[in-house]
Amino acid sequence: MSSTLAGPTSHVLEVKHSRFLVNAAPVETPEDALAFVARVGDPDATHNCWAYRIGGEYRFNDDGEPAGTAGRPILAAIDGQGLDRVVAVVTRWFGGIKLGAGGLVRAYGGSAAECLRIAPRRPLVVFAEFRLAYPFAETGTVHALIAQFEAEKLDERFETDGVHLLLRLPADRADTLKARLRDATRDRVRFSEA
Repeated sequence: MSSTLAGPTSHVLEVKHSRFLVNAAPVETPEDALAFVARVGDPDATHNCWAYRIGGEYRFNDDGEPAGTAGRPILAAIDGQGLDRVVAVVTRWFGGIKLGAGGLVRAYGGSAAECLRIAPRRPLVVFAEFRLAYPFAETGTVHALIAQFEAEKLDERFETDGVHLLLRLPADRADTLKARLRDATRDRVRFSEA
């Protein structure tokens, strides 16, 4: 199971008089990530380089550093720590000594990796949603199992043919709940995708 950060975190690294401040946080959408970049970036700093990963989506920015020396190493740090739904911004204040391309890669990637390595994490829970329909007579049985599995009722409709529910619960519990519902109702529950 992949994880994300438990909350915002930061870390400071100094390399040859340049100061690198890493700010990282959990995010749900690219818009959240870009808002975080705008919020923590320091306009008075030399560079505010960043990267985010949200599932299959990712972006990075070198903010004026030589191409490939900042944003991509930050993204590699996120991926290297096995994190998802994370944004990291590395703000650099130039200290007067040039680091060269290799030094920049090590400073940006290394500071981001260290920040993410020591940050508290939480597991990412993947949710599943599905619909089910059942006869009115099975309502007590179905509701008892839904409560036992801590499934969230997103919608409940009473139609002429019975009850129709839309449920949401952690994906790793969905198949077990479906099997238990089938057994408890003698296969009178019908499932469909949400």
